[in-house]
Amino acid sequence: MTDFLKLGRLDGRVAIVTGGGNGLGRATSRALAQAGAIVAVTDIDGEAAGAVADEISGDNARSEAHVLDITDDKQVDDVVNGIFEAHGRIDILIANAGIAIRQPTIEMTTPVWNKVMDVNLNGHFYCARAVGRHMVAARSGAVVMLASIMGLTGGGKFPNPAYHATKGAIVNLVRSLGVEWAPLGIRVNAVAPTYVQTPLTEKMLQDNETRAYILDNTPMHRLATPDEIAAAILFLAGDSASMITGHTLPVDGGWVAR
Repeated sequence: MTDFLKLGRLDGRVAIVTGGGNGLGRATSRALAQAGAIVAVTDIDGEAAGAVADEISGDNARSEAHVLDITDDKQVDDVVNGIFEAHGRIDILIANAGIAIRQPTIEMTTPVWNKVMDVNLNGHFYCARAVGRHMVAARSGAVVMLASIMGLTGGGKFPNPAYHATKGAIVNLVRSLGVEWAPLGIRVNAVAPTYVQTPLTEKMLQDNETRAYILDNTPMHRLATPDEIAAAILFLAGDSASMITGHTLPVDGGWVAR
């Protein structure tokens, strides 16, 4: 008989979270740790990563911090390989790090376009490739990438072509990897959040017109919390989702269902 309560446990598994130093990454790191995982919190801001790792360790869970620029493929390989050498396994990757630069298409410079591509798409691929080498050898693993409702729709309040393009690419990247790695025991999925109340969105959400636009276009008429996104990520990372791969799960209060 299946013990459904144990399906959500990650005891002894090693999880890597990119962009783990704040916002969704912090919430996800804490969720994974509470479920029993050993969490490698990575971030380009080493101080922020260290603070989250210390916070988790203060809750009597296991965590460590690593400085990681996901746009540097060699650094990605080195950090991932170092984590594997330290623990002998990598079970979970949460590819969370990302940026958004909102500009109309005709005003967007090539360097800005390339920067968003490097972080939101190339970086996710580098991380998946690096952990994939270890997961393929073990014939086991779970990858969860951060897409967005903007990867499932073509519009929004602001012109945002680079962000839309990268998040749409993530949706299809998880399909591709999900199919490629399914026979090898590796699942690859994505979460597509709506607007979330985090320090990164605080300034934008202080604009009353923008906040009203978001709430008016969300059937549940509220923002998501970081913990609500982390809960969905935790589900996809664990055994409760053992038959789910290549899927993007909107966590959006009904945004894309309108």
